[in-house]
Amino acid sequence: MSPKNKRSDDEKSNLGLAGFVRAHRQEITFLVVFILILGGGFTLLSVNWVNDNVIEPFTAGVAKVSGVTLNLIGQDIEMQDTIIRNKRFAVNIRNGCNGVETMIIFLAAVISFPAPWKARLTGLALGLLAIQGINLVRVVALFLTGVYFPKFFDSSHTVVWQTIVILFGVFLWIFWANRFANPAPAEAPAEVEAE
Repeated sequence: MSPKNKRSDDEKSNLGLAGFVRAHRQEITFLVVFILILGGGFTLLSVNWVNDNVIEPFTAGVAKVSGVTLNLIGQDIEMQDTIIRNKRFAVNIRNGCNGVETMIIFLAAVISFPAPWKARLTGLALGLLAIQGINLVRVVALFLTGVYFPKFFDSSHTVVWQTIVILFGVFLWIFWANRFANPAPAEAPAEVEAE
């Protein structure tokens, strides 16, 4: 193969890459922004000040709401910070049990998606509430599992409910993106004039 042919092959592959990037600009932008927001969100969670002043109080709020809910269904709960207990079982709500990771994933996906800001903000408000709703169901269900079916608590905690909450956030985003996001319309093909 001559150098001239090699150059034209390189030019073709560069044009192919440039063409690919142009054709998939919206998807590439979504992925890059999603990864940046996701990485930034999880990095922020690892900062001690954020954990101590934002996440811990938020987790205490999750525990309190869960304790109130358990009392409403007759579990005779006592609260101590993030610990929920009754005479038969006790659980400490910690990071990872507060739904924050799922909220960050959902937030990154919604912000990254090419939708009007009004739809994004509405999706975030309702979605984050829905994620905390399913997380409340999770905490209550896990506590009841610990009380009535203690041998299933560990697998329910680490496998079943962790998966359910994360998948709920992903499916919630898919639902929002398909029904409410109204992504920017694709460019219309150029009209061809008939001769």
